[in-house]
Amino acid sequence: VWLTLFMGAIGFGGMFAVYTYVTSVVLQVIEAPEWTILVVLAVFGCGITVGNLVGAWLADKALMPAAAGILIWSTINLLIYPTAAEHLWTLCISVFMIGGTNGLSPALQTRLMDVAEDAQTLAAALNHSAFNVANALGPFLSGLAITAGLSLTATGYVGACLAFGGLIIWAIAMWDEKRSRKLASVPAE
Repeated sequence: VWLTLFMGAIGFGGMFAVYTYVTSVVLQVIEAPEWTILVVLAVFGCGITVGNLVGAWLADKALMPAAAGILIWSTINLLIYPTAAEHLWTLCISVFMIGGTNGLSPALQTRLMDVAEDAQTLAAALNHSAFNVANALGPFLSGLAITAGLSLTATGYVGACLAFGGLIIWAIAMWDEKRSRKLASVPAE
């Protein structure tokens, strides 16, 4: 349960590292008119919707591989973001793809229900708490990067590090699951 929660808190932080500052990127980096903020945020929302639908479908097919795939997807798209954030149309494509990271949500929720045993209600509540940690951690770390003198688009690199951190936690969770299965299959002496 803890590893799944950490995967969400760290891995999802990447999306929020960018999302929090996307308005500033539109206004200060691209220097687009204020009304374009609505367009960019709507495109981001569409990415979230599509990501949630596709992520749920993938989680149904292969739960943990889907989670890994989405974290890899997130890492790659967040690495591309700083370059894509130089023009409005490429920014829109980028934020749509980053919004797709929300596909991790159904996979993590399902994983929590699978591993929580008798505490599924508590695990579901903690899942939202993990997302709130991600919503605080991503912007905080991006804010530190900006304060240190990096550009507003460097938030993509911060996000990529967080998404990759979620992938590392995924690998630890898979290793732990494999180890637990081996221990469970060893006959008692």
